[in-house]
Amino acid sequence: MPPTGRIPAGTPGHARRAPLRIALATGIALAAGLAATGPAGTATAAGPDPAAQQAQRVEYFTSPGGHPRHAEVPAPDALSSKERAEIKGDGDVVPIVQAGPTASKLDVVFIGDGYTAAQQEDFHADVRTKWAKISAVEPYASYKGLFNVWAVDAVSRQSGVSGDPTTGTVKDTALGSAFFCDGIERLLCVDTNKVESYAKKAADPDLVIVLANSTKYGGAGYNDITSPSGYDGIATASSDNAQSDQVAVHETGHSLGKLADEYWYDEYGTYTGAEPWEANTSKLTAAQLTAQKKKWYRWIGQTSPDGGKVGAYEGGGYYPRGLYRPTSDSIMRTLGREFNLPGNEAMIAGFHRHASVVTAVTGTDRAVRRDAKVRVSAAEGVRLRWSVDGREVRSARGDAVVSPRALGVPADGRAHTLSVRATDPTKSVRDPALRGLLTNTLTWRVTR
Repeated sequence: MPPTGRIPAGTPGHARRAPLRIALATGIALAAGLAATGPAGTATAAGPDPAAQQAQRVEYFTSPGGHPRHAEVPAPDALSSKERAEIKGDGDVVPIVQAGPTASKLDVVFIGDGYTAAQQEDFHADVRTKWAKISAVEPYASYKGLFNVWAVDAVSRQSGVSGDPTTGTVKDTALGSAFFCDGIERLLCVDTNKVESYAKKAADPDLVIVLANSTKYGGAGYNDITSPSGYDGIATASSDNAQSDQVAVHETGHSLGKLADEYWYDEYGTYTGAEPWEANTSKLTAAQLTAQKKKWYRWIGQTSPDGGKVGAYEGGGYYPRGLYRPTSDSIMRTLGREFNLPGNEAMIAGFHRHASVVTAVTGTDRAVRRDAKVRVSAAEGVRLRWSVDGREVRSARGDAVVSPRALGVPADGRAHTLSVRATDPTKSVRDPALRGLLTNTLTWRVTR
């Protein structure tokens, strides 16, 4: 765990209460500059022992080009019956991008906060803009066809969010979004219980991003949350800040790529623990990784998109010594950078944990006739190979539409099996264990 500050009294606010950790006339407003002096916003205030309070670990970013930091904030109270009733009557789900069935795609769910009933179309436009920026980053750019994008309308009573522009600004919003969370100006917290209630209105949320209606730079990553709805973690970001999309991209490195942070705190000293489970940090040097064929050894010496060559650079996982990262400065260390080669590989594998390489346009849940047309959908470049009763029909390679009859299914009155094997041939995934995620097979029963 990274270092965290002592948690002052109080709990995150609800939409109808004082917002999250906003210091008002109490005189305990904490300067954002304190956040930069320690690894996790170490300011304290009078109050009960924080050990007695449940806390949530969050990651935040002090500036667009800065290294992330961490803090602990009080967990939100359980929702009241009134709050549950309000959310039940709210939360229309609007499709933004529909690439295919939710079962075979990675479903990104955006929830807006600080948008009134009259501003929901503005929210939808902000989602389109933000997703365009996120999906322009590799490997998202090469895999846009794997994503559905949904907007969940959370109607706020007031426009904007608390803490924008100052600690004295308090807004009554659906999710209680607030800057100056834990006294840290750029830390944009949210009521995670309310986020869960809105997110589950979407059919199959895999990735959840809260857009706060603000131009102020900021955001947060709740990476220790495992949702009953199936998503891992929550990212928050300002809707109208040109650089806040990088916050969301970094956080998806954790939630989708299962990547470790590649920055460190000097006071952490030397790491002496076990080998980390994450793919992008290791106790091993480049020579040891190669000799033992561990982790990112297949990429060592290759030029990486974030600059330089893949090797083993000391410092990462919060420790300046004893742990190594694959490259000098990827997006898992500094916002505005790109994923390095091992990170890119992990992200593509993460996409395919939620999304299939191929989608059945013709349903596989019922038999098809011999003279029917069988259709599938796959991204450009995906290899499609069709088989009848286990034997490949080479002439149909690459076809997205086939006829069982034309493929040689005989009219003998018996049932036969038609299948297609789809493989993503990308060279960006080298680990055989991960490459297994890049192949899918669909099967149909063919009748006369």
